[in-house]
Amino acid sequence: MRIPTILTAFAALALTACSGNGAEEPADPAPTGGATVTPAKDKPDLLLFTSLPIVWGEGGLKDILKSQEEPHWARTALESRYDLTPLDTPVALKPPGLLLMAQPRALSAQENVALDDFVRGGGLALLIVDPMLDVESKYGLGDKRRPEAISMLSPILARWGLRLVADKDRNPRTARWNDNSFTVEDPGHFEPIEGGHESTCTFASDNLIATCSVGAGRVMLLGDATFLAESHAEPAAETGESGAGENAGERGDTLLFRLLDTLQTAPKAD
Repeated sequence: MRIPTILTAFAALALTACSGNGAEEPADPAPTGGATVTPAKDKPDLLLFTSLPIVWGEGGLKDILKSQEEPHWARTALESRYDLTPLDTPVALKPPGLLLMAQPRALSAQENVALDDFVRGGGLALLIVDPMLDVESKYGLGDKRRPEAISMLSPILARWGLRLVADKDRNPRTARWNDNSFTVEDPGHFEPIEGGHESTCTFASDNLIATCSVGAGRVMLLGDATFLAESHAEPAAETGESGAGENAGERGDTLLFRLLDTLQTAPKAD
């Protein structure tokens, strides 16, 4: 599924510029963490809507074309398994499909409706949203090019019977989900609220993670984006320096893939 946007046009330009004369197919990117690369012809579509510098980096298209900035680890990882399409707006979403929203900007009323229609129509959406994301940026506070510091998705979450609440404990800690462990910092948790429309949600990891069946589709939410805010995926390591416990947790790419895999394979809630 392809959505014609300004960003996808720029993406095509960037890929063409990076591949020389375009006579040969570019090789599949090497994933981080030793993950298996899916052949290009077998890659499913993945739509990406984010304020984080995953696709362009903070230098933007100009620096990418000059090869002055290394690709974000998440882009490299995602492109090893998916045919990645960045979106500048979710307004043209059409189900079915797979969508990753990572610390997105605030949505307009039209965009909220489009996202809700996408999920209810059979779409799958992974939302990685942080109530208080502390990220380094070359741009000052208030600059629109800076990643969103606060997730502002209250209308769409309320439509699904949820709200995101910042945890009182802002210290880094190790979160556990199924057989995964990962570091969170200033995370939030999801609380069920009245008024959700045709949605059924379950919660895990002290409500850090919520999975909701919404109409014919499904949405999975993680209340912390710390691991995506880092431009490089640090290897899992034992450490006690961060205050997060002895185990620093999974690599970012491993966690990201497991979230996407779970979203696509989890049974629909009753």
